[in-house]
Amino acid sequence: MNNNQIKSIKNIVRLIVLAIFFLIDRYLKYLALNYSNKPFTLIKGLLSFNFIPNYQIAFSLPFSGSWLNIIIIIIIATIGYYLLSNRKKLRPVELISLSTIIMGATSNLIDRLTYGFVIDYLDLNWFTIFNLADAMISISTLILFIYLIKLPKKNSK
Repeated sequence: MNNNQIKSIKNIVRLIVLAIFFLIDRYLKYLALNYSNKPFTLIKGLLSFNFIPNYQIAFSLPFSGSWLNIIIIIIIATIGYYLLSNRKKLRPVELISLSTIIMGATSNLIDRLTYGFVIDYLDLNWFTIFNLADAMISISTLILFIYLIKLPKKNSK
């Protein structure tokens, strides 16, 4: 097997893993919306499964409405275009992080366009309520940010 075939297989596996996370998030949103009559504890005193409609953006920052949907669509399209245009130049961390951000944002956008709100279901009792898509976006953004900050130092050695 040559190097290009190995890279192709790795990329396919990465996409399958991302698709699985996307589908898990969609399934948990379905459960929260249709079967979550009352919250139930996942980790006592820390985390529960609880449906809350979120009309705003991450961490309930007060920004909502049709303009938010337009901005999210533009961000998804811009990142998607950047990925497609630079896929051969991007390092795996960049490729995976940006793809994960797109998947998470798309899942939340589906909610916004379908229901007018995002379905949040993981209630971190002392902080916020969120969903797997939010975690995908936040963690991937943090990883990409740290990676890009450390990148110049790595190349200068």
